[in-house]
Amino acid sequence: MRIYFFLALVLQAQLTWAQQFQLKSIETNVNSSLRGLSVVNDQVAWISGSAGWVGISTDGGIHWNFNQVKGHESSGFRSLYAFDHNKAIIANAGAPANILLTLDAGKTWKTVYSNDNEAAFFDGIDFWNKNEGLIYGDPIDGKMLLLKTTDGGHTWNEVVDAPELQEGEASFAASGTGIRCIDKDKAIISTGGTVSRLWTTTDKAETWNAILPPIVQGGAATGIYSFAVNKDNIILVGGDYTRPELATEHNLYSNDNGATWNTPAESSRGYRECVEFITNKILFTTGPTGTDISYDGGITWGAFSEIKGFHVLRKARNGSLIIMAGNDGQISIVHKGK
Repeated sequence: MRIYFFLALVLQAQLTWAQQFQLKSIETNVNSSLRGLSVVNDQVAWISGSAGWVGISTDGGIHWNFNQVKGHESSGFRSLYAFDHNKAIIANAGAPANILLTLDAGKTWKTVYSNDNEAAFFDGIDFWNKNEGLIYGDPIDGKMLLLKTTDGGHTWNEVVDAPELQEGEASFAASGTGIRCIDKDKAIISTGGTVSRLWTTTDKAETWNAILPPIVQGGAATGIYSFAVNKDNIILVGGDYTRPELATEHNLYSNDNGATWNTPAESSRGYRECVEFITNKILFTTGPTGTDISYDGGITWGAFSEIKGFHVLRKARNGSLIIMAGNDGQISIVHKGK
């Protein structure tokens, strides 16, 4: 009886959590796997994905204007960072690896960097401010592909002392959230595969140190797929995309900047590709099999949505707008329930 009573309490808590937020589905009619997402504020958001599609909304995600980037109709733009309603940067996953910049709301794009090495593959991009940012990708000759800009993305230079990765250690471009530029000069980048680590810098990419969390790793598809940071709190999600039902060693949290790690009292439900802080305590995590929510900083997770096919979820950098996106052009807005 005690077991049944406990299960009933858990179910009731999950239902209560889910009712506090709701999803509003947005029709796009775009056949694209959407994985790049940058929500600037409560009005402006950009999105990108497969088949060269890039979209922009200026009314809080209700309506979207989509265009295919000319000459890149077969590219998958998984890395995206938007500055405002006119300026954004995108990068494709795969070789040749290109970084493109627009200053006119996506009407035209300029290639500002290109790497034709067959191993070149971009995984994510983020900025500290309007001028300084990083973009990273899979290793070339054992060293992480890592570039830095100091002029708002107009030019990019390779970081000389980029992290040296072990054989089989790379990263995942599932949602573009494997990199976070934090405060004025800190950044964290996640890797996965045979080894899954967090690489940290406190001097704007001049030097790097590695943290090895006890997340599932060892296989090509295993490790950290996304992480979120709030002060000293770091939340990790991931797993193994070949075994999405795997519900152990895929979800961790740290309250001391990664010095020690804990397994949630109630973990997210298997493989997840993106995690995001909504407030100091509320987080969402999503992936192809569903979406979960935590109200206590990642210590306990409950089911939020059973809708399948989402890859990425982001909150506005300046504001409260929350957008989710995924397969077949699906976009949803997360809003508080009544």
